Amino acid sequence: MPIFHMIDGAPDPVAPFSHAVEADGWVFVTGQMPFTGTANDSPYPDGIEAQTQQVMANLQRVLDGCGLSLEHVVSARIFLTHFKEDYERMNAVYAGYFPAGRRPARTCVGVNGLARDARIEIDFIARRS
Repeated sequence: MPIFHMIDGAPDPVAPFSHAVEADGWVFVTGQMPFTGTANDSPYPDGIEAQTQQVMANLQRVLDGCGLSLEHVVSARIFLTHFKEDYERMNAVYAGYFPAGRRPARTCVGVNGLARDARIEIDFIARRS
């Protein structure tokens, strides 16, 4: 049976979903926004670099609540509303979270909108050892 994780200290959901769902050792982490607090109307930091850092912090909070870390991440999906403007700067920040040679598979797409007018959202698939 799946395990539905709601993590204390992670941002409140913006819609009806769990922070993560686990099945057979696979952990599917819901996309996180750059909320600076736990309220889902918390402000976003300025700039794509700071927003990428905040999204990664929020994802790490969810992973930690599941007893996992970034080293368990096998796949990431990144959604950008200002793709051409933000792609390179987001990559510069994102790359610092994973060592070369141990980076998850990844998809990055430009979208025309995200919840709460975020510029970036990232979700993860992790695997429990």
